[in-house]
Amino acid sequence: MRNFVRNGLGVLGGLIILSLIVVAIFAEQIAPYDPNAQNYDKVLMPPSAEHPFGTDDLGRDIFSRVIYGSRISIEAAVISVGIAMLIGVPIGLLSGYYRGFWDEWIVMRTVDAMQAFPFLILALAISAVLGSGFGNAMLAIGIGFSPAFVRITRGQVLSLRNMEYIQAARAVGVKDSRIIFRHILPNALNPIVIQATLAMAAGILAEASLSYLGLGVQPPTPSWGSMLNQAQTLMSVAPYATFYPGMAIFLVVLGFNLLGDGLQQILDPRVRK
Repeated sequence: MRNFVRNGLGVLGGLIILSLIVVAIFAEQIAPYDPNAQNYDKVLMPPSAEHPFGTDDLGRDIFSRVIYGSRISIEAAVISVGIAMLIGVPIGLLSGYYRGFWDEWIVMRTVDAMQAFPFLILALAISAVLGSGFGNAMLAIGIGFSPAFVRITRGQVLSLRNMEYIQAARAVGVKDSRIIFRHILPNALNPIVIQATLAMAAGILAEASLSYLGLGVQPPTPSWGSMLNQAQTLMSVAPYATFYPGMAIFLVVLGFNLLGDGLQQILDPRVRK
């Protein structure tokens, strides 16, 4: 913790993410209006004291919608990365520990094939098959992220499986399952945690992209990506309608990236000074 506090950018990223979490938890208390309440008497009002971020083409308060959209972003980051870790970490552990035909020709060739596609294209293809909706979008993003966790976990296992303490555990008859989850996994967690933090930033971007394309969160639920989609035709008359959700995405992704870099500075011995 002391090393992390010394990393100014990492602390800044942590504060941004902490602020996002607070805003998401207390959205009902912070937002001045119902995010879906329409008022046709106040359509496309510019930012003012009454509506700090202005209103959209349906008279909805943009500030309230940005506040509630933070909940979708937090859920997108946690759920998508959680799915990716549930898929990728166990496969990486087993594949790296047991090696053989399964590892070289099934797992790694599948990982190579999935990573050959640009991530967003892969997520779009999976979402198109599963259908639109937030749950399907999270599943698509999680599947798209899983190859990275397989590869990182497998690489850590390969570097640890022949260590002396692992060989000693085998020599005294410790079961493979106990070696994998008690001795190897805890020592492989650092790069997995760093990857998870950076993947959360990518998860928020991916959710915003899918929602922008109509494959993620469906209206009228406020999502930063869908807000950009709805406001793109208004840029010439109401540029603030795209500025604020776009700035929210930028700040949150920046926060996760700074936090990930800060964690890497203190957890990765190859980077740590």
